[in-house]
Amino acid sequence: MAVTYQTEGIKMPEIKKRETTEWIKAVAASYGKRLGEIAYIFCSDEKILEVNRQYLQHDYYTDIITFDYCEGDRLSGDLFISLDTVRTNAEQFGVSYDNELHRVIIHGILHLCGINDKGPGEREIMEAAENKALAMLH
Repeated sequence: MAVTYQTEGIKMPEIKKRETTEWIKAVAASYGKRLGEIAYIFCSDEKILEVNRQYLQHDYYTDIITFDYCEGDRLSGDLFISLDTVRTNAEQFGVSYDNELHRVIIHGILHLCGINDKGPGEREIMEAAENKALAMLH
């Protein structure tokens, strides 16, 4: 099992990698899941727009794109996170950049655990799951 943190064209955000990985593992375990290969790729708005267009045919910016390679109860995936959008959203929601970054980091994991946020009532379920996960971090 490995969680890796990479950047594409920007500098690495100041996150405590070991602590973050332990937290991700604990959140996954709370859903009965184990970690496989998880790759975080921190990038710019430009890069996430490119990924969105190329793979999802979406022509817009987003905070995170999750590619799911899970097998059984083992979570694997590539998670692209736009730090530009994270920063913009943090300002918009009046929360710290750090808090918003961790919310997005775990959002992708929750997707891999099978929690969706597109259908009716699902956004609220995802938010509750994010809040529960964030509470485990502190």
